Amino acid sequence: MKTIHYLIFSALTLALNACNHKEQNSKVNKEASFEGIYLGQKPPGLTPIPFAPGLVSTEIYEYDGAFSKDMKAFYFIRRGEEHKTSAFYEYKYNDTNGEWEKSEIASPWIGRPVISPDGETMHLGDNYLKRTASGWSELKKLEPPTVSNDSMYIMRLSSSTNGTYFFDTYKENDSTFPIRYSRLINGKHEVPIALPKAINTGTFLSHPFIAPDESYLLFDAVREEGYGDSDIYISFKQNDGTWGNAINLGDKINTDAWEASASITPDGKYLFFSRNVGSDDFENVDIFWVDAKVIFSLENRH
Repeated sequence: MKTIHYLIFSALTLALNACNHKEQNSKVNKEASFEGIYLGQKPPGLTPIPFAPGLVSTEIYEYDGAFSKDMKAFYFIRRGEEHKTSAFYEYKYNDTNGEWEKSEIASPWIGRPVISPDGETMHLGDNYLKRTASGWSELKKLEPPTVSNDSMYIMRLSSSTNGTYFFDTYKENDSTFPIRYSRLINGKHEVPIALPKAINTGTFLSHPFIAPDESYLLFDAVREEGYGDSDIYISFKQNDGTWGNAINLGDKINTDAWEASASITPDGKYLFFSRNVGSDDFENVDIFWVDAKVIFSLENRH
């Protein structure tokens, strides 16, 4: 089944090169001072709000938003409407007409998008795309030792500037796998190593996002001290190179609902994350954003 999905997605990703905007273009309502950034949305303060209501965040399931390095493309996943399975979407800024244009890139979707600090790779869990002169490449597959067991797969992988991978590992009906990392050594990634208990405590340890300089790691987990379901945590790198105890982002970010898949925009200004705003069946999940000061103010609490 995984092979079938891979072949389907590989073919569909060619749409990035040939017909990236074949589907309808959506004109975004723009605030005058923000028309070329953030899909024309007025940025939030220290209280999270849904990102781009009616465009990205709707009454169905949207999650894992990611901006390109130049902030002129936004990628996210949506489930619902005409798709019974998740589909992959892009909003891209058109410099010619000054509009953000929406396209469906692929359906079904595989992998949660995280773009590398240099903007040249879009990580999609076990898979990735490379930037080319004409757009994104066709889908490529990570090779061992990062991926070494067909019964497990990576939901989300994030890379630092020096090429180190940080990723979760998911296995059906098993919520105990740790978040791991794999350094790039002499052009090859080492055998993955589990992060310490400062991070790997609790269950459903998922969706890591590493800072470009590896100064902090965002992730989500279910812990006894949490607010209910999955919460978002941050761990800061210490002066001696160790990881500080993970800090819950607090009740402005975390609720008794499911919060997950946090990341920081390439310009370093905003925290994005996903939240279940519907019932327990996850029919309505939205992408939220908030000023990144809410996490950097925690740095002295480790």
